[in-house]
Amino acid sequence: MNDSKTENSSTKLNTKTKSSKKISLGLFLVSILIAFTVGTRTQFIGDYFFSPYTNKGNQTLSSNLDLTETQKIYDILRKKYDGKLDTKTLEEGLQKGLVDAVGDPYTTYFTQKEAEQFTDDLNGTFTGIGAELGIQNKQLVVIAPVDGSPAQKAGVRAGDAIVKIGDEDATKLTVEEAVTKIRGEAGTDVKIVFVRDGKPLEIIITRAEISVPSVTSKVVDGIGYLKISRFSDDTAGLAKQAATDFKKQNVRGVVVDVRDNGGGLLDSSVQVAGIWLNNKVVVEEREGGKTTDSLRTSNNPILEGIPTAMLINGGSASASEILAGALHDHGVATLIGEKSFGKGSVQELIDLPSGGKLKVTVARWYTPKGKNIDKAGIMPDEEVKLTADDFNNGRDPQKDRAFSNLKK
Repeated sequence: MNDSKTENSSTKLNTKTKSSKKISLGLFLVSILIAFTVGTRTQFIGDYFFSPYTNKGNQTLSSNLDLTETQKIYDILRKKYDGKLDTKTLEEGLQKGLVDAVGDPYTTYFTQKEAEQFTDDLNGTFTGIGAELGIQNKQLVVIAPVDGSPAQKAGVRAGDAIVKIGDEDATKLTVEEAVTKIRGEAGTDVKIVFVRDGKPLEIIITRAEISVPSVTSKVVDGIGYLKISRFSDDTAGLAKQAATDFKKQNVRGVVVDVRDNGGGLLDSSVQVAGIWLNNKVVVEEREGGKTTDSLRTSNNPILEGIPTAMLINGGSASASEILAGALHDHGVATLIGEKSFGKGSVQELIDLPSGGKLKVTVARWYTPKGKNIDKAGIMPDEEVKLTADDFNNGRDPQKDRAFSNLKK
């Protein structure tokens, strides 16, 4: 990434060249593409939208930390530790520890390698096997292989349980841990033991670089279906292309699916909202209960007036919630599914001299009607559960309900 700020602000749209980016990062998704290490799929807020932020309450703190004892600890380790030390690793550990001590899950230090991976994840380019993972009935399972991916070509199917990665037991791994172990350089192999229909199945998969579009769309029975997996640089353009196609085909309704979409660039979600909203407020930034800045859509809504249903669940976070909140508050979309994740904070992404990045929470965002959804999430208008039994049998009652409502 360059030095301009964003939060789903496409860097191509930035007009400033400051050394940091304002972002509202999403969470690590419940289900993650194998190529990812994140579930925070990320959201960025352009600083040219939101005012530069400084927390005046912390300005009374000392400008320097007392690192005397830290230096003492290093001296002791250097003289007495029976093992090899690496100063770069120690320095990164100090920086990570300092940030972790803040106690905010969204304030994070990225090493150079982690920062590069973060950028790749946001752009949808990954090296892995190309399968989406999740936890079902306390089991690590494949949610779905990506079309054309090494996993799909090797015969991996949705619902396959993962019990071994290499020769290591995978039954107690988290999604993030499994993703880390399955990742690797393109052209290398990974052996995975799956369980399908109660029988073990060993498959060797060759990793490859995978590019996953952030938007897919189709028209079914006169209803447009728009799936947004993350909000990145290409999302708004792809969504507008799909909307234009829907309009040409005279769809009588549109289903927007942001389930398990942990976020991305905020400006992208604002532009997507502009497909329905004509010069309307999408999100506000507030300090002390007063609105300090807001983001509005343009005045060219392609699907203005088209009945719309939006699918959300516990994996819908940050930029997804911004979009859902805006469309709902302005009365242009009905929300169907389950309560969203609940991430209503704004982060600033700052480039560090080492090549690493610091993501720091700087503010809270609010929906057009003044609601901050942090930890509370957004409740759907129609709550429809998606159970493990639905998943295992290929059913999607949430999507079915959305289509049914629009067909009426």
